[in-house]
Parts: sequence; C-alpha cells; structure tokens
Amino acid sequence: MTPSSTFRIAHLSDLHCGGPYFEPNLLVRAISEINDLAPDVVVCTGDLTTLGFRHEYQTARDYLDRLACEHLVVVPGNHDSRNVGYVHFEELFGPRNSVLRNGDVAIVAVDSTEPDLDHGQIGRGRYPWIEQEFTAEPATLKIFVLHHHLLPVPGTGRERNVVYDAGDAIECLLRSGVHLVLSGHKHVPYAWRLENLFVVNTGTVSSLRLRGNTRPCYNLIEVSGSHVDIWRKHPFHGQEKIIQFSVDTFEYEKYTGRIEREVSSR
Repeated sequence: MTPSSTFRIAHLSDLHCGGPYFEPNLLVRAISEINDLAPDVVVCTGDLTTLGFRHEYQTARDYLDRLACEHLVVVPGNHDSRNVGYVHFEELFGPRNSVLRNGDVAIVAVDSTEPDLDHGQIGRGRYPWIEQEFTAEPATLKIFVLHHHLLPVPGTGRERNVVYDAGDAIECLLRSGVHLVLSGHKHVPYAWRLENLFVVNTGTVSSLRLRGNTRPCYNLIEVSGSHVDIWRKHPFHGQEKIIQFSVDTFEYEKYTGRIEREVSSR
C-alpha cells in the first residue's frame, strides 16, 4: 500500500441464516452498504447458518454472492459445524482454512470449530503452518481470522467459548508478527491490544439475538500506509470508530464511546 492509497476490509459475522432470529433486511442493507464502500476484501467470520443444514448454507451463499468484492475470506462458525455442516461449507465456500495475499496484506484464516460443540481450538498441529504462511512473503499488515474468541469479551456473561489453546495460539501469532486478529461468535463487538497484537471482533450483522444494548453491526478496516482505522458500522444508521493504530510504532487510540476514549502508546 502506498501512503496515498486506502486499503479497505469489510468484516461481517454471525449471519445465522435460517434461524428464527435471522433478519434478512439487515443483511441486505449491510451488503448494499458494503458494495457502496467497495472494499478490497470482505471477511466473514462464521456462523453463516443456524444448524448447519444445506438449505441454510445455500441461503448464506446466495446472499454473499451479492457482494461485489472479488476477494471473499470465509471461515465456519460453531453453528456451521453442527449436523456435519462442514461438508456443505466445503462444497459451497471452499477450504475451511485459507490464505489470501492482496498487495501488502496477508490474511490467514482457520477453522476453529469442533463438530457439534460450541467451543473451539486452533490445534497445535497447525501452528507451524500458520507461522510458515505469515513468514513466506513480506507483508505490511498481517491478519489472522477465526470464528471464536482468543480473549474473553466483556458483556457476554459466563465466558466458556475462548478457544481451548488460546494462550499457545496467541504466542504463535506473536512469533509470526501478526498485527490484527478478526473474529465474531458472541455477537458483542470489542477491541483489545495485547503486546503488539490487536484483537478486534464484530457483532452479528443480521441476527436479533443481541445481548444488552448491542445492535446489529459489521466492522470496516481502513489501512493507509502504516496507519489502521477500524470502524463499527450500523447499516444506514451511522458508525463509530473502535480503534486506530500504527503497525510501525504500535501507538494506538481506543474509543470506548462517542465522546469518551482511551489513549495509549508503546
């Protein structure tokens, strides 16, 4: 990326097609807005379906086909791995683990799910592959994508769904020089900085299964040179900045509300 260009990534999650709380109009509005933004990459961090059935997958595929973006990165969520749903995922969306290199951005995406279980793990057998893919070619921004959380999310009640090997997985990502982790899962958006790793999850884009006062949303990542801005967007109902940081100095500014914000530097 040149200093004058902006690289955009739209990050949506937890569509939950086919369930009683799925709201198609929310997804249609989000897709329309994302197409207007013309991102370079769209990332979808799982729970495309509610029960992993083929007709739910087909509905999700039909909606995501409306995205005008050429590059789509998708991983399954725990709901997608129910009822042997990962078979339909592979048929309709491709491999459950993938790598995308677009310009100076490297994205490594993994399936963190376990069949018919809500919890997840990365798996120690995949650490060498993750490190290899992140170090194979130089990249200004390295992004790791999964469905589950690596860190507990405030406002989600009892936390049971952080990946089982979160500590070792985080150490693997730090060794790999990863800058940003994107995930979904609990329908509550949040952002952290852990050492030189920024962990940002988004809420649900089209489900009414909402905790507290959260609203359906997706995230927009804008990269200009070494500077990264991440916005939480409520389709056609405004946006708010979540966090901004530098991949060079790791200075960052985290926004905790419309006015209140938290400032820190390395």
